[in-house]
Amino acid sequence: MPRFAKGAIPSPNIWNTPQTYELENRAVDPEGRAEAAMAAVRSWTGATVLDIGCGTGYHLPAMAATAARVIGVEPHEDLVRLARRRCHALRNVEIHTATAQALPVPDASVDVAVARWAYFFGPGCEPGLAELSRVTRRGGAAFVIDIDPTRGAFGRWFSQSIPAYSAKAVESFWNRQGWQVEKLDLRMCFERRADLEAVLRIEFTPPVADLAIAETPGLEIAYPNLLRWRRF
Repeated sequence: MPRFAKGAIPSPNIWNTPQTYELENRAVDPEGRAEAAMAAVRSWTGATVLDIGCGTGYHLPAMAATAARVIGVEPHEDLVRLARRRCHALRNVEIHTATAQALPVPDASVDVAVARWAYFFGPGCEPGLAELSRVTRRGGAAFVIDIDPTRGAFGRWFSQSIPAYSAKAVESFWNRQGWQVEKLDLRMCFERRADLEAVLRIEFTPPVADLAIAETPGLEIAYPNLLRWRRF
């Protein structure tokens, strides 16, 4: 049996280093600004929520606390096992091995869909967007959260690590799809310097990670993001 679902695009960080990515999840957005911004568009209280690229299921328990039903979708089987272990006591959570372009849910069955840092960048993700249109019911909303490469040191490090990435092309793509966008000023806040450095090393190429570590004093990193959304 393959370790990941057919058609999956490998993630360069969580797929290889889930324990370090767990440290990153704990550090990101301690104020909960991303969740508040999504809730202002479409609350998931009492809703059916789909987390696309849920990884080890870090965000699923928080969703399950108020949602009626939570469905996690993750293409990497090892991460699916970790997510199921994390959520084994949550009766309103189910987790499937699948990709964004082949979601294992019926038509018009989801109220809120979220793809958070799941490499849902732009050109090339049309099959995934078609699936969102299929599974999200009328009155629902879909959200994509990702790094803003045009702002701050983190954006610069990202662009240096992925020089082929074109922020202009990605923005143009989302505009053509009719999605809206909001800038999010998030931050990462770590308890230990070693954890911060480990996270920078899984996010960037080795030379860029060395630069980022040298440029980052203390235990915090400004983390500019973009929240994209579409109502259905």
